Formats: sequence, C-alpha cells, structure tokens
Amino acid sequence: TPTAESTTQGDSQLVRSSQGEASRSGTKRAAAKHLIERYYHQLTEGCGDGGCSNVGCASSPGFLRTDNNAAAVRSLELYKAGAPLCDPHPSKKGTTSAHVESSALAAAACGNSRVNHREGGHFVREDFKDVSFLTEDKVYEILALCAAKDDYSPLIRVIGRVFSSAEGLVASFRRTTPPTKEELKSLQGKDEDKDEDEKEVEDQMEEDPPASSSLSHVAGGEGGGGGPTGVSVDAEAVRRVYARLLSNERVEAAFLNALVYLSPNVECDLTYHNVYSRDPHYLNLFVIVMENSNLHSPEYLEIALPQFCKAMSKLPLAALAKLARLWSRQGAASLRRMLETFQQLITYKVISHEFGGRNLVNDDEAVVGATRCLKILYYADVLGGEVDTGHNEEPDDEPVPESSELTLHELLGEERRNKKGPRVDPLETELGVRASDCRRPLVPFEEFVNEPLNEVLEMDKDYTFFKVETENKFSFMTCPFILNAVTKNLGLYYDNRIRMYSERRITVLYSLVQGQQLNPYLRLKVRRDHIIDDALVRLEMIAMENPADLKKQLYVEFEGEQGVDEGGVSKEFFQLVVEEIFNVDIGMFTYDETTKLFWFNPSSLENEGQYTLIGIVLGLAIYNNCILDVHFPMVVYRKLMGKKGTLRDLADSNPVLFQSLTELLSYEGSVEEDMMITFQISQTDLFGNPLMHDLRENGDQIPVTNDNRKEFVAQYADYVLNRTVEKQFKAFRRGFHMVTNESPLKYLFRPEEIELLICGSRNLDFLALEETTEYDGGYNRDSRIIKEFWETLHSFGDDQKRLFLQFTTGTDRAPVGGLGKLKMIIAKNGPDTERLPTSHTCFNVLLLPEYGTVEKLRERLLKAITYAKGFGML
Repeated sequence: TPTAESTTQGDSQLVRSSQGEASRSGTKRAAAKHLIERYYHQLTEGCGDGGCSNVGCASSPGFLRTDNNAAAVRSLELYKAGAPLCDPHPSKKGTTSAHVESSALAAAACGNSRVNHREGGHFVREDFKDVSFLTEDKVYEILALCAAKDDYSPLIRVIGRVFSSAEGLVASFRRTTPPTKEELKSLQGKDEDKDEDEKEVEDQMEEDPPASSSLSHVAGGEGGGGGPTGVSVDAEAVRRVYARLLSNERVEAAFLNALVYLSPNVECDLTYHNVYSRDPHYLNLFVIVMENSNLHSPEYLEIALPQFCKAMSKLPLAALAKLARLWSRQGAASLRRMLETFQQLITYKVISHEFGGRNLVNDDEAVVGATRCLKILYYADVLGGEVDTGHNEEPDDEPVPESSELTLHELLGEERRNKKGPRVDPLETELGVRASDCRRPLVPFEEFVNEPLNEVLEMDKDYTFFKVETENKFSFMTCPFILNAVTKNLGLYYDNRIRMYSERRITVLYSLVQGQQLNPYLRLKVRRDHIIDDALVRLEMIAMENPADLKKQLYVEFEGEQGVDEGGVSKEFFQLVVEEIFNVDIGMFTYDETTKLFWFNPSSLENEGQYTLIGIVLGLAIYNNCILDVHFPMVVYRKLMGKKGTLRDLADSNPVLFQSLTELLSYEGSVEEDMMITFQISQTDLFGNPLMHDLRENGDQIPVTNDNRKEFVAQYADYVLNRTVEKQFKAFRRGFHMVTNESPLKYLFRPEEIELLICGSRNLDFLALEETTEYDGGYNRDSRIIKEFWETLHSFGDDQKRLFLQFTTGTDRAPVGGLGKLKMIIAKNGPDTERLPTSHTCFNVLLLPEYGTVEKLRERLLKAITYAKGFGML
C-alpha cells in the first residue's frame, strides 16, 4: 500500500518534504506521494460526480468497490500507469483537497487511523469501521475502551467483521519483522525499465515501509521471519488474544458466528478461485482459527467446525505440507489440543447418527473433512518427533519378477494395478517423510485411532472405494492412522482374497486359451517327516517358474492324512515349518537366551535361496491370514519396511552390546587412554572361531577417542545389524516381497503392526474368549458342562492354555485384536463317553461330549490337547 502512516505521521512527512524542497529528489517523492494519495481517495470516496466517466473513480457508474487494502494497492498501480485523476465535485471541494485529510484516509486503509475526540482528557474511539484487520495491540486497545464503557458491542462488531473475512484474517496478527529490500522489489514487480520517478517512489517506501497487509504479506515470508513454511502469523499473540477474549461469553459468540460465515467463502475460494497460488499467506487464516481453544465445544461441533474442516480439506497439497511443517514445530501440547478437537468432532458425528449399510459414514462430510484434517496433524506428529530419514535400505538388486499373465490381463482390458509397487500417500511424498522414519512421535500414534469410527465402518464398502480411487467416494483406508489394527487387517484380508480370486479366474482363462492344466490353487503336498524339504523345494520351483502362482490361495495336503484344507491344515503347516526353520541345529538363525529372540546367522552355510524361501513363507502366512510363532526383534520388521538398523535397534536385539556402546558414549574420562580400543572389532563364527573386522580401513591402527566415539558406535551398530547379514536379509526380503509386493501392506501398517500381523497378540485373554464364544448342538452359555469347561480352562497354566489354542484353532497365538476377536464355537458331540474332544481347526470349532463329571472333563481335555497330531475324517 502506498501509505500507512497516521495523520500525525502524514504531517511529519509534509514537514520533511518541505525541508528538502531544495532537493530535486525530495520534491519528486513528495509529489509522487501526494498523487498516490489522490488516487487512493478517488478509489475509495470518488470525486462526487455521479456521472463520472473515469473507470478508476468510485463515482463512476458500474464501478466495483473493493476493500481498503485492495484500493491501496490499486492506487500504486494507477500512479505507475499514469491514469487520469478527477477534479473533486463542487460538493466535495473544501473537504478533500487538504493533504492531511487525504493522508488520514489512506492510513485508514491499513486500520491505523487515529480519528479521535477528547472526553475528559482521554481519547475515546467513536467507531471502528476502519479496522479491517487486527493486531494484538489493536485488540487490547478496543477491549480497554469497551470495558471502560461496559459496552462490548464495538468489539463484537470488529471481531465479526474481521473473523468472517478471509482477507481480514490473512492480514491479522502478523509478525513484526520488516520486509527486506529484495522482497519489496519482488512484490512490486520492479524492473529495469522504470523511470527515475518510479524508482524514487519505491526508495521512499523502503525507507518508511507501510503497515498495510499487502506488503506485510512478505514480512513473515520465507525471507522475512515466517520461516520455511511461509506462514507469517504470530501464533503466540493469537493465543494470548484468544485467552483474553474467550472468557467473555458475549465476545465468544462472535467467533462462532464469524466462523459459520467464513467457512463457505473459504471453501469457495480454494475450490474455484485458486486463491492459495496467488497468496501463499492464505494459510494464516487456518493457523489463526485453529488456535481457538473452544473449537471442541458443542456449539462449534454442530455447524461451524464441520464447515471449517471441509474448507481446510480443499487446500492444495503444497499448502497441506506447509501446515504440517508449521504445526510440527508447535509442540506436543498444541498438537494434542488440535487432535482432540478433530477427534471430538468425528466421535460426536458417529454417535449422533445411525450409520450402516445404507447410510455409510464415508458419506458424512463432517467426518470425512475432520479425518482429512487429522492427516495434516498426523504428518506434523511424525515431523515433530524423532525422525530418522537418513538410514534407508538400498532397494533390491533384482526386482520382483513380473507375472507372465500380464499379457492376458491386457487382452482382457485389465491392466494390473500398482505395477510399480504399493500405493504411497501424496502428502508423504511432498514432505519426504514416512511414518516408519519416526522413532518416537510427538503424540503417540494410538491417539489418532478413533474406535467409534472403526465400529461403524463398513470395511467391505470402504475397501471398494480404496481400490476404485474416485473423487466422489472417500475411503478411510487412505488415512490408515485413524484405523485400528483389526480394521486394517480386515482391509488387507479383502485385498488378499480378491487377488486370490483374480488369480484363480486368470488360471481358468489360461486353461481355456492355451490348453494348460487347470490349477487354480497353490498346492503343496508335504510329508510330516520331511516338511522342510518338500515345502521349500516346491516353493523354489514356483518362484523360479511363475511367481504369480504365489498369489494363489494356499492349499496344503499332508501325505497319508484325510484332512481337507479349509484353513486349519495351512495353519498347522506354517507352525511346523517355523519350528523346523528356526531350529538352532540347522544354523540359519541364532538364538539369544536373554532376549528369547532369533537373528540371522552371518556364518550360516545355507545359500541365499534358502533365506528367500523363508521370506516367501512369511509372506504367504500374511497373505493367507495365518499367524506364525516367530520371534524376531523389531529391527527385522523395520528393515522389511525399508529402514536400516541403528544403535537404538540394538536395545532389544542385543541389549548387552547396546548398554556397552551407550556407556562408551557417556563416558566422562579419556576413552583412548582408559579403554584402549580401536576401530577393529572381533566376532565369533558358527564354530566359535574369532573373526576380526575393521570398521574403517586399517582400523586396528585407529584408536577410539572422545572425538570419534560417535562414529565408532554408529559403525559398530551398522556392522552388526546391516553389513554382517546383508546377503541373508536381502534374500529374505526379496522372498517376502514376492508375495506382498502388490499388497497395501506397507501403506496400511507400521513396523510394530507388521509384527502383530505376523505373530498375533502375545496377550491371551481367555475371559474375552469366553465372552465371544458361541454354542451349538444343544449347548448354551448356561449349560452345566459349559460352565465346568470354562472353570477348567481358566485353571490351566499358560502352556496348557496355548496347547488348547493350538488344538482348537491351529495356532497358539491370539489373532490381531486379541482372543476377543476369535470366533470360537463349542458344539455338543454326544452324551457322556470315553471319546476325546475333537476340533475343526479350519472353523475354530470344538466338539465336546457331555462328560458326566468335571474330573473326567479335565482328564479327557488335557489328553486331547497334549497328544493331538494329524488330521482325519470323523
């Protein structure tokens, strides 16, 4: 804006100009300043002639009026263009020709007018119509005057006007950092063709920068104190203002009403007018509104907050990333407050509406808008936490082979989805950070999960929207942070099953087109006594010939047994394979007695192909919804997600070494003199022989000192967790990705959730199992035998309880979500008898005879679960 000084400042400028009249440059600056003020007056007040033909005059018919800030900018443009000026109409003469009043009017464009009158020696504001944006001082000034009169209506009107105007909010509560000369030149579009008069005007503006919002857009920008986010709001000032004003109920209502009026206009601006690309400081508006600590109150939840969330969700990707970066620096308390606000809205909408198959929660704009806003906070939570983006695994040297069925897919018009790998969130790409990069977030990830939403979500419909990817339907799978592990596992289950059906269909078409033998399943026929040899040889042949067959539904048959695989046989197959593979005598993995965890044996005599097949087994277990009893440290799952192991990962995988290295880092004496260690370390091989390794070239000649000990520790951890097992782990990961490369696994789950997915829950809550168990064949919850059964089961030890789970379900681990998610059925299997209980592990069905006494029940049940082996036909 051309001028931002008050009336008094305007007079001072006149004095300075008159004193420098002898100087040519001083005369030109004064003349230019006067002309700009006349243009401003012409745009805001007009010349007074109702029939004026000057299109740059407010009195001209059809003239489109703008706010004072826009008029101030326009006056500078008219001056540069040499536009015509109107002579004041006779009715206006005498009131507008005075230069001082013109300065006051121009100052009003910036909200700094001081038009006052005296009452009892004090200045009292008559009205605040000229206030188009707010500062902290301005709010306190108005508040003090209103408090003196005990009349807050002027303050309420100002809040209503500013907080309901996007332009007003964007210009409010700016940082006070002055704009630089380069920023002013950039804003004004200065070029080499301007004449001397124009350059002198700009020089004058640089000496006395106006306070207009138009120029102050730069003040908090990337070069002016706003930081890399380009947001120029003084958030601390906004918080102080809210703290003062929200305690007044009459004033608080003004914020609510203003937000209701503001939100639809903001949504329209972002949707149709591309306002953010024209003014990146438009983000100021969202920062100011979100500082309102009362947004979670019931008054806002009904209309105001849902509309504002919908408007915020319209922000372009670059703006969302800037907001995430800004909020990531505001600390855990601020982030949690905003998180609770959005969670409150989602929960309120979910419990106050009846959502179901015909009324999907996906169609509720308030819930969808709040969830999209939560995504900004989620990535802010990641960015603000302890982030490690510098330790990423190298991609596999050999890409996962493409299926030979691609050509047939193309012939059918069905191009394969996600050929380049799993989906990646665009905001994640924009920010250059992943959830797996975050060691410890500002706010625990669990607080982003909304359980009421998970309960009403129709996951089959949501998965459909996730795969179709239309703009008309929102899928909560695109915001997996709000879903619990059970819901995400269900989405993964749908994805796996649909892919199985697709492979089965393609196989049938191949058999018709090419005359191949129909083989719609991944069939494995194994012998119990040679399960590893039979399974791994068959899987190796499939991986070499056609890896796409690994995505077919698994069908296992034990030689000499009659069991038909409906899921239960596969469960036992995986259990037996895992027991064999992780047998320490085989030597593929080492076992730590302290941590009870397995790790890759760097001295293993097995080839890489064997580790690839183990990766395939783990991938197949996830793909076929089977739980494995594997015991890996968390670093294995982090590495599967693309991260390298670091010192922190040694805490659970090798706690003794971790403690030694951390003590080395914190040692206060002289490391070189007291410890006498070098950059050469020793390890033992499979046969107990010591092996020396240099962490740096000629490491035995390089002593570890206080200065280089951090490097030593980092190199040591990298060697133990990454370099020594590089070949084995890459082969293992390659096999895992052969099965899961097209799955949304990495998109939906964090490393700790991957462990839960593979291993199930370690917490065996049999009370939860009792609550969810169903009964059939004449039994019910109140039957005598059922009551005795649960009393007996609860009296078992942990090992016996695991045997019971193994006998009934095929695995001794609880599924994702715990035993409460396991649907077990107890069915009557005849009267009292000497027969043992039996089970259908495929369907989690226990067939229980109605034994006459509790002692007989206990004896028969223990014998069944202890000696159970094999499948037969009843």
